[in-house]
Amino acid sequence: MSEIIRKLELRKITKKFPGVLACNNIDIQLRSGEILALLGENGAGKTTLMNVLFGLYQPEHGEIFINDKQVIINSPSTAFKYGIGMVHQHFMLVPNLTVVENIALGLLGKRIFKLNLSEVRNKILEVSKLYGLSVNPDAYIWQLSVGEQQRVELIKVLCLGANLLILDEPTAALTPQETDELIILLKKMAENDHSIIFISHKLNEVKAVSNRVCVLRNGSLVYEGETKEHSVSTLAEKMAGREISMPTLKEKSKATTPILEIKNVFAKGNKGTMALDGFSLTVNKGEIVGIAGVSGNGQKELADVINGIAHIESGKILLHNEEITNKSPQKIINKGIGYIPEDRIHEGTIPSFSVKENIIMKDYNKAPLSKNLFLQNKIIEDYSIELIKNFDIKCPNNKTSCGSLSGGNVQKVILARELSRKPKMLIASYPIRGLDIGAAEYVHEQLLEARKEDVGILLISEELDELLDICDRIAVIYEGQILDILDRDIATKSKLGLLMAGIKDEEKVI
Repeated sequence: MSEIIRKLELRKITKKFPGVLACNNIDIQLRSGEILALLGENGAGKTTLMNVLFGLYQPEHGEIFINDKQVIINSPSTAFKYGIGMVHQHFMLVPNLTVVENIALGLLGKRIFKLNLSEVRNKILEVSKLYGLSVNPDAYIWQLSVGEQQRVELIKVLCLGANLLILDEPTAALTPQETDELIILLKKMAENDHSIIFISHKLNEVKAVSNRVCVLRNGSLVYEGETKEHSVSTLAEKMAGREISMPTLKEKSKATTPILEIKNVFAKGNKGTMALDGFSLTVNKGEIVGIAGVSGNGQKELADVINGIAHIESGKILLHNEEITNKSPQKIINKGIGYIPEDRIHEGTIPSFSVKENIIMKDYNKAPLSKNLFLQNKIIEDYSIELIKNFDIKCPNNKTSCGSLSGGNVQKVILARELSRKPKMLIASYPIRGLDIGAAEYVHEQLLEARKEDVGILLISEELDELLDICDRIAVIYEGQILDILDRDIATKSKLGLLMAGIKDEEKVI
């Protein structure tokens, strides 16, 4: 068992990448039982700094002290030896292994179970019960939703016995109820002498859970102080260096012309059961329809069948009165559907490709980017540079690989590509997940602008604030069906929360 971390100090940590000073002489302290929120815009250096602490990166210079003793952390296994665990924004799980097998990989390094999977399963169930994190130990990772994979990551770190927990966007895939439960859990852990570093763009959560905040901007520490001394708006200003105001829908759409019609669709999920069980919904031109629901209720399958990635057993999908049921993804793209996928790394981009290549991926063979089968390099260069500037994508240049960008900047690349194509219909799955508040402000502005131009938008999200801010109507999905559809003027968090739990009639709630 590792020594309890009573005090952690990062002194003058500096980390450079080609063309980027990611961390510049950063000093941070953390004490036992404290929850420190690490804030900053995408690319500010938060994750890089934590990767240094976790041993994934080695700094150019700087020192780490634990309990007033200098330590060298040159690998994650060394970090675990000192009691430091990290839950990454992009999950470190093997897709074709089960939950038990993934967690056993980590536990093997500690020589506890020697691949006795039944003991690992018991440990998972014990931790799951203790912390209220339900997961099927025998499910394959590829079968799990993003939210369920998040739980696996949390359970893995807790099974490894970490007493200093680094959480990089831990609530990005959780429902409001799950987030509330996690906040309660983190506070209990802090009371039991755990130390927690909490990276989040959700400032309400930062206010609710943290004792102190450190704000990074362009790789430097620009502010450190008590959380209670600040409002959400002042924290946002410190992150962005300017005043932030999230846009909201001013008036409900009066459009009545259907652009996307989903009629009684049945479709199986990757577990072989019906993920969509008679799903029906219509989205009109110039309307944003939100899909609210607990992760794993058919949201991923809904996006997949619309975009031709998954097969429909029965039912119809119409775009502009033309049937696109079970058409190929390329044909659906050509019909004018844009897609911001839930998994930005594996579905939304090719990480080894440059930012420029990812931006033109859907239209590289069309004018003006291409002429007589030849790429128009000067036009492509100017086009990609313009989008990088417009969407504030932080990268050294347009030749930088997407895989080297922060999660939020990868999302901006996808948004730049999809919105610049001027789609007739846009499927947006969690478009601001992992984005800082300044970037989220810009994304919402762009979605509202697209709505003004008669684009139909299906917005899949578990962020109720997001749905209530910019949606004309909010449909709640439960076990593959639409349980109810609420107009924005009558929708509330409490009503949506009950529907997400499968409770349609409030009067039945005691």
